[in-house]
Amino acid sequence: MKKGTVIYPYEPWTITETSYDPKHNRRSETVFTVANGYIGMRGTFEEGPEEGVPSLNGTYLNGFYDTTPIIYGEEAYGYAKDHQTMLNVTDSKIIQLQIDGQTFQMHKGKVHRYFRQLDMKKGIMIRQVEWETDSGKRVEIRSTRMASFVSKHLAMIRYEVKPLNFSGEVKLISSLNGAVTNEESKGDPRAGSAFQGQVLLTRGLHENDTFGAVHQQTKVTGFELVCGMDHQLSGTYTMDTKQGEQHIDKIFTLSVKENETVMLDKFISYHTSLDHSAERLTELAKAEVEKAKAKGFDWYAERQAEELAQFWQTADVHIEGDEALQQGLRFNAFHLFQSVGRDGRTNIAAKGLTGEGYGGHYFWDTETYNLPFFLYNQPEIARKLLEYRSYILPKARERAEELAHKGALYPWRTINGEEASAYFPAGTAQYHINTDIAYAVRKYMEATHDDDFLIEHGIGILIETSRFFADLGEFIEGKGFCINGVTGPDEYTAIVNNNTYTNIMVKDQLEFTLAMVQSLQWGHPAQWNEIHSQFGVDSQELETWRRMADEMYIHRENGLIGQDDSFLQKSAWDFEGTPADKYPLLLHYHPLNIYRHQVLKQADLVLAFYLQHDRFSRTDKVRNYHYYEKLCTHDSSLSASIHGIVAADLGDMEKSYDYFMQSVRMDLDDYHHNVKDGVHTASMAGSWLGIVGGFAGMRHDGEKVSFEPKIPGNWKSYTFRIRLSGRMLELKVTDQSTVYSLLEGEPLQVIHYGAAFQLSGRQELRNHKLAAVIFDLDGVITDTAEYHYLAWKELADELGIPFDREYNEKLKGVDRLASLQLILDRAGKELPEEEKLALATSKNERYKKLIQQVTPDDLLPGVKELLAELREKGIKVGLASASKNAGAVIRSLQVEAYFDHIVDAAAVEISKPDPEVFLKAAEALGVHPAHCIGVEDAEAGVEAILLAGMTPLGIGDPKLLGRAKKVVGSLEGMDVEKLSTLIS
Repeated sequence: MKKGTVIYPYEPWTITETSYDPKHNRRSETVFTVANGYIGMRGTFEEGPEEGVPSLNGTYLNGFYDTTPIIYGEEAYGYAKDHQTMLNVTDSKIIQLQIDGQTFQMHKGKVHRYFRQLDMKKGIMIRQVEWETDSGKRVEIRSTRMASFVSKHLAMIRYEVKPLNFSGEVKLISSLNGAVTNEESKGDPRAGSAFQGQVLLTRGLHENDTFGAVHQQTKVTGFELVCGMDHQLSGTYTMDTKQGEQHIDKIFTLSVKENETVMLDKFISYHTSLDHSAERLTELAKAEVEKAKAKGFDWYAERQAEELAQFWQTADVHIEGDEALQQGLRFNAFHLFQSVGRDGRTNIAAKGLTGEGYGGHYFWDTETYNLPFFLYNQPEIARKLLEYRSYILPKARERAEELAHKGALYPWRTINGEEASAYFPAGTAQYHINTDIAYAVRKYMEATHDDDFLIEHGIGILIETSRFFADLGEFIEGKGFCINGVTGPDEYTAIVNNNTYTNIMVKDQLEFTLAMVQSLQWGHPAQWNEIHSQFGVDSQELETWRRMADEMYIHRENGLIGQDDSFLQKSAWDFEGTPADKYPLLLHYHPLNIYRHQVLKQADLVLAFYLQHDRFSRTDKVRNYHYYEKLCTHDSSLSASIHGIVAADLGDMEKSYDYFMQSVRMDLDDYHHNVKDGVHTASMAGSWLGIVGGFAGMRHDGEKVSFEPKIPGNWKSYTFRIRLSGRMLELKVTDQSTVYSLLEGEPLQVIHYGAAFQLSGRQELRNHKLAAVIFDLDGVITDTAEYHYLAWKELADELGIPFDREYNEKLKGVDRLASLQLILDRAGKELPEEEKLALATSKNERYKKLIQQVTPDDLLPGVKELLAELREKGIKVGLASASKNAGAVIRSLQVEAYFDHIVDAAAVEISKPDPEVFLKAAEALGVHPAHCIGVEDAEAGVEAILLAGMTPLGIGDPKLLGRAKKVVGSLEGMDVEKLSTLIS
């Protein structure tokens, strides 16, 4: 786990710094950003950046951008044409304080006290400084900044000055500055822009009394912007106005008295031609700040707190027992709320409105990470995010046509709907962007049943993106429907055939689209006729989609699912030989070097295990998670949360908690050392998913919502709420139980660890219960190990290979062919497969003759008594044995009646320590693995139980079985009560 130094003290609702370190100024500017989904103001000081201090003095408007041509060294048809960059717009934060001609700055004069705080309940950023001039005059300066949630066009600053040891004259200079630029990229493709110099050109200045405005226009797109300001002051003052070519200064001179506070309220507005006609922008800007001035700063501050109180009613996750993560979760949720567009024409950028990383572009991060957060907290915002995708659907159609395909292809990264990714192998080739958007439509519909949205927006997205995949892929004999030449979520593996994530998501999309078409045909025939007329969908096309879904190809090989057709044939990356300073790999190795190895930037197949959880067996998830997880660098901030969610699903809470911590405090503790460029919104949303989808195990499919609640060992409880189909549901999870409360809406069917119940009020259910015990055979129920040893010894002697009881220990828990290979390896012998099969069969025949001697007297101590008690108390019993003769042995022991199901080696693909045999037993018993105890005498068996997400009870030597929850010498004296204590 990546850990960082604690930067900000742990506080429940605030982020506070009490000392100023210029070295980390840019980082703090990001953290202390205030925004409202449209305006974003970095936490730059009102007096402006200090000379020589790292700063990105940025103010941004969501969706307001300019373009510049992408310059390729070697261009080809269909490459993206233009960079799009969210612009740093008119700087309106400026308020300077002058005393005796000296301008307040942190590095001049003397700072006696410093305090800055982001208040996540009030939605404001406060800064307080006690400062002394060179002449010895001391003042207390307090500024309060907010971007209004009531009006997207409005921001405001309250600036207060209190003289502490003098009376006299002070000046407050409030300015608008149009001379702004974006940061230039300097080698890191994730940060900076392609612009050089100023691209937001100033067309004119306007001022009247305390009002001022700057009118600007983008260089290429021609978008116009007016930033206005107006002021309200306490006490008497005189005012002067100064104008330059690109700035307006309002200079207020005030008489101040010792220990009395003077106050300047600055009201700021931004309006652009993207929302309004250019001719009205100045008028609108003036009207906005005049209205704000009339209502007053305090009125807006009260409304700000009310808006946030409503937001926190559902969005807050309360943790009891971990103040660091409590603070991190609230910080992440707050920034998501600040960053998200709410108008159906804007979205949520990868860095929100906090910085210029990734150019302010919208990615698949929105649908896969951010949208679920809003869907279950504020579904009306989730709808607006999807309306944006509907809004840019015409551009997506144009892009598909440009690439010689039917339907629509959404851009990999964009602001205006056009593709802005200059590197197509990791950009345009990520066709899964279509499926991610379609998946979000599916989840939105399942959570809201919003048929109006489906008719107006959703069905068009589904039809056109399905049409694209029908044209992109092809039916290949011997495989099925294949989608070749794509890049999945993992950007370290590019242009491959049959990326499993893409294929399984397309399958899901096609099935959902067909269901929605049928729903509209039956439920809204008139609207369907209009849709049919608009999109031209016919029965033959629908049938093709059905066949595509039915025959979708997924690559499987040697018990593993291939991330794609070729991934498993590549050699693994040399992780041990890669220095720590060479990460992220994309900044230090050529893509071709990366692409030819097994190495992942982020969750790919593992992400499919979360989003398409019901399409993979638990065995598939366990086996492949552990294979792919060790190949992942997590160079992408999107990765940790997903790995944590799947680890929790598989019962590995230690690993899940480590990944969760990375995503929760990624920005507050600056794990990736790039918070200076902006926050990581996908990771922020991923931390919420880590609680709800990870620890609580929420899965929502159709009308079914299920939970498998777990809790980190150092927590006392956690509580969260979700909105679902007009209801509000609350869960409070402790180690022992989960309290489900329906706070609003109609009764709801909920599934708790596989058991359904109807929730109409409050219900408490246990998280841990003993429901099944799954035994190994040899060394647990009876000791047939001696018969195995004799049979192997006889065969080894015939082959002339040394074999003794000590070497026989290596064969425990290992299947027949693998055991034979271990014996052959001892002598360095290589035999053809047919000969090995014949030898293994010969050994088994010898063994079968030997075990005919088994009788009930061969049951190990305590076994029959425990089996009888388990049967009496309704606890299910299974057998998970590496022996293909397990059934015969159980019958000879005359305990067959005690076992509900037997799984032997013939039923599994891979032997222990693979967990398949235990998972198949639990599945056959109909019991969740978390409610099972596995009993084993071999180290490989204990490992299999742990991988299965069960509780292991070891029989034998504690030194060999140290990972078991408890180790005993035998089952003698073991009973249900003792077993139950192990699983709690």
